[in-house]
Amino acid sequence: MSAVKISDATEKAFGSDWVFQQDGAKPHSHYLTQQWCRDNFPSFIGKDRWPPNSPDLSPLDYSIWDELVNTINWNKVQSKTTLVQQLKSSFKNIRESVVFESFASFTNRLYHLCQNDGNYLR
Repeated sequence: MSAVKISDATEKAFGSDWVFQQDGAKPHSHYLTQQWCRDNFPSFIGKDRWPPNSPDLSPLDYSIWDELVNTINWNKVQSKTTLVQQLKSSFKNIRESVVFESFASFTNRLYHLCQNDGNYLR
């Protein structure tokens, strides 16, 4: 598959106004992977500009997982199967306001992380 087809498919799925942020996994931080991303994504945050594995900058870690855990009916969790069922049904119950608020706080969290020399926020 050529880069043009990947870019066309990505643009069709997500539009043209987005930024690709990689997760810091070793295969993703290899210099050839980084170069490919710079060449093929409309906007890209490279490994040197993004703190790896920072729960302070992941809305899933600092907000959404708490909301999800609070919406699960833990009395129904008796096995792996019932846990998966509860997880799937609980995603539908996450309040939209929590999702929007968690993303709205991102810039402020980034600022505080920078002020804290990249150390975890308390």
